[in-house]
Amino acid sequence: MSEHANNSADSTTIKTTPDDHLVAWLAALAITIHIIESVLPSPLPGVKPGLANVITIAVFILYGWRTAVWVSMLRVLVGSILIGTFLSPTFMLSFSGAIASLAVLWLASHLPGAGLGPIGLCLVAAMAHMFGQFYTAYLLFIPHDGLFKLLPLLMTAAVIFGIISGIIVRSMLHHLGKRHGQEK
Repeated sequence: MSEHANNSADSTTIKTTPDDHLVAWLAALAITIHIIESVLPSPLPGVKPGLANVITIAVFILYGWRTAVWVSMLRVLVGSILIGTFLSPTFMLSFSGAIASLAVLWLASHLPGAGLGPIGLCLVAAMAHMFGQFYTAYLLFIPHDGLFKLLPLLMTAAVIFGIISGIIVRSMLHHLGKRHGQEK
């Protein structure tokens, strides 16, 4: 009986790899950054740097689109639950931006050749994120044509923060690569 109980326990044990641990750590980091960013003052109304998205892009480059989807959705869902914005307008904007960004990353993953580097990926993801949020705001919250006057300013902010995020991702991947090389 004791032997059977041990076999049963062994069959339910989930084997994890160092990559699983890193993805879990990166997801937790993305959630933490999401929470911290939610309390930071905004340079312009509706504009945040989107530093939690840096983690999504790094995961996309390291582990692919599906893993990036999991990390991004965990960030949005768990982050919004922890800060108390789940199903609020803030959540809807964050969720729609993440979906738009992930859609563009999926398209980017199907580009021929080498595709885009960290800066290019962050740039297109930031622009898609901003446009997804803008379109959601227009459809659900502010259905006024005057809102389109803000679009150039918002997209300019997306370009600036996308480039900054790309530089951060490139540096992050460099340091993770060094760390990975030391473990092998």
